[in-house]
Order: sequence, then structure tokens, then C-alpha cells
Amino acid sequence: MLDSAGAFVARVDLALPELRMAIEYEGDHHRDKAQWRKDLARRRRLEALGWTYVSVTQADLDDPRALLADLRAAIGA
Repeated sequence: MLDSAGAFVARVDLALPELRMAIEYEGDHHRDKAQWRKDLARRRRLEALGWTYVSVTQADLDDPRALLADLRAAIGA
């Protein structure tokens, strides 16, 4: 994703540009502190550009109906 000046901001797992929604899969592995901090900064940059950031885990994929309901709610917000 690029900002209004064309500068790179982030690459996400799934982007829905027409909805300004970024969906990211959060694995069940433990992150090191530096990576965790980078991820938080990236999320802040996306949200500052008006994107909705949705984190998804394996538990969400195990219950796709609930995940879809959550995504619909996020789209409606």
C-alpha cells in the first residue's frame, strides 16, 4: 500500500482497497520484540491512512461463520 504521496506504507495479507480494509493473519508463533514493534507501527500507519485493520487467527479460520459476521460488522462500521 502507498500513501497519498506514493510512499510505501505496508504490504498486507489481504487488502480490500474499495473498503479500505486490511486483513492480516496472526500466526500462533511467538514473535520477537523487534518484529512485534514493527507490526504495531505498520498497523498505526495503516489506520492513520483511514484503513480498518482486522487481525485473524487460526481460531477465526476454524469458525468461518463467526469470522464472516465479524468482517461484515467491520465493513458496516
